[in-house]
Amino acid sequence: MSDHRSDFIALALRHRALRFGDFTLKSGRRSPYFFNAGELSSGAAFAVLGRCYAAAIAASGVEFDMLFGPAYKGIPLAVATAVAIAGDSGRDVPCAFDRKEAKTHGEGGALIGAPLAGRVLIVDDVITAGTAVRSVARLINAAGARIAGVALGLDRAERGAGTESAVAELASELGVPVFAIARLDDIVAYLEDAPELREYLPAMLAYRREWGAPAA
Repeated sequence: MSDHRSDFIALALRHRALRFGDFTLKSGRRSPYFFNAGELSSGAAFAVLGRCYAAAIAASGVEFDMLFGPAYKGIPLAVATAVAIAGDSGRDVPCAFDRKEAKTHGEGGALIGAPLAGRVLIVDDVITAGTAVRSVARLINAAGARIAGVALGLDRAERGAGTESAVAELASELGVPVFAIARLDDIVAYLEDAPELREYLPAMLAYRREWGAPAA
């Protein structure tokens, strides 16, 4: 497993952003694990997280001109990623974000940050139904920019509405790469190598058998 994948999982475990137990997801499925990027809320955590996103983006080979963070969790993720890219490569990448509700006073509008232009890479945490990403995709297209891809923290790699994963369905719909720092298989591999966490492995394997998408 690459360093940025293991660093991401270790960070998520340390801050309880990744937990094991019995959780009911928005989809109604009962899951033995849960990921909440909102728990990664300190400066040190954002520093590691930004480097993990930057490494995953570099590994993807996707070319982009700016970053976009869907409100609300995507906002700090995009900022942390932009800071990491600037620190690692010296590249100064613009960022933009959306508002949940358009502002009707002051500068107004539904967007904050750099003007949408060129190839826009969306940065988000995890996709369940993909509603937030589809919403910002419409904003990006309406502004005359185009979506370069979607960078996620975690790909649960489980079936969406059909036999493919929700991530694969979104990639097909948008016609762009959708990739993640880590996937379900990476969490399973991490548990296999961590004796203190191995008790959670049977439930994870059972969940993957039941809900895993092909090649998940």
